[in-house]
Amino acid sequence: MPQSTSTITPITSSSHLSKLLTSNTYLVIDFYADWCGPCKTIAPIYNQLATEHHKPGKILFTKVDVDSQQEISRKYGVSAMPTFLILKNGSVVNTIRGADPSSLRSAVVRAASDAARGPASSSFSFSSSKGHVLGTSAADSRPVSTSAFTLPAIPGLSGPASQGGVLGTAVRFVGLYLTSLFALDAYAAAEQSQFAVKKGGSVGFRSVR
Repeated sequence: MPQSTSTITPITSSSHLSKLLTSNTYLVIDFYADWCGPCKTIAPIYNQLATEHHKPGKILFTKVDVDSQQEISRKYGVSAMPTFLILKNGSVVNTIRGADPSSLRSAVVRAASDAARGPASSSFSFSSSKGHVLGTSAADSRPVSTSAFTLPAIPGLSGPASQGGVLGTAVRFVGLYLTSLFALDAYAAAEQSQFAVKKGGSVGFRSVR
């Protein structure tokens, strides 16, 4: 079993966990098992981090025995030990799976730094570690859809408008009108305009990259 210290709180029930979540901005949870060798290996590092960064009400370090607290382990989908979760205001913002001292230390330091700034100035958001992400805050991690609505391509680009039709004609008309309107030699300007239809039906729009 990882060594128990005064700065690491063993979670004894789901209700106990709920109380800790509501009374601390950050909660760091070490999911371990007595029979887990890697858990014992990283335990001293976790204890050291807890000693250095523990701040009541801001960031609390805890541990969960997966054998005795199976309900909590199932709630967070823990299936490998050790697994470390960092929760902010009740939502999982980072996960470190496995005995990875570097990732654990980095995640804890960042959480502690954010907690020290307080809610008024806190704007820090986590990126996931290499471990399997068991949960993320919805506001920070929701990906932007790559299938978002895009405008039809203009002539010279790929897409329906490049094939001509009403839209292509309208765009060329407006372009030629504006080109000739502000030019000293309207006819020559129109001839050289990128909006003019060239011989062979090709259109001279520049590609937008």
